[in-house]
Amino acid sequence: MPTYIVVADAGRARIFTHAANKLTEKESLVHAEGQMHEGDLVTDSPGADVHTGSQGSARSSAEGGEALEHENEMFAKQVVKYLFDARTSNKMDELILIAAPKFLGLLRDKLDKPTQKMVTHTLSKDYTKASSDEIEEAIKKL
Repeated sequence: MPTYIVVADAGRARIFTHAANKLTEKESLVHAEGQMHEGDLVTDSPGADVHTGSQGSARSSAEGGEALEHENEMFAKQVVKYLFDARTSNKMDELILIAAPKFLGLLRDKLDKPTQKMVTHTLSKDYTKASSDEIEEAIKKL
């Protein structure tokens, strides 16, 4: 069985398999809402005011990033479900997580115990835009 490698941030998760010294991109999950600004996710919310002054206008919100946090958690759950399905279908032997620091924390929190036990390495860095060669090089250093 191959090692699964997840390379992710809040907007994209690239899932690779590594077997026989070959890295293959298996899947790419995209979550556009994870890259949006809070104001684009929440409109007409209570407590949101537009203030106009001599420097232009500014928007304040009572949400404090809650909508974006929610979207990030929803995407983390989607990635974790994919990994859960791969584990329960006996498709992976080990798991490596490479993710932007905050998103790596979300993934770790959402993984079930049996899948957590399959994690052999983690790297707290955003490699979502990296080439396969760069990702393979990072894996060799783990």
